[in-house]
Amino acid sequence: MKIGSALKGLAKLQRSFDLRVGPIRASGIPAILLGTAAVVLAAGAARALVRAGEALPETLREAKGLAQSLRDARPTHLNP
Repeated sequence: MKIGSALKGLAKLQRSFDLRVGPIRASGIPAILLGTAAVVLAAGAARALVRAGEALPETLREAKGLAQSLRDARPTHLNP
């Protein structure tokens, strides 16, 4: 009987999970899965930033230079 009461408790717990982010709404198991996926994604992004931390300023400078050169290379008017 202890297993049955534990399963009832888990069923109540999973029904209590509710997630609302903008137009996305989830409840129960899907909400738990989305929350877990968000935590794993955030941890992966943080780990990637830590690994690329030393090269990040150089990469941002290069990206800024590329965007500036593309902006300068574009003609200012369509009809010459």
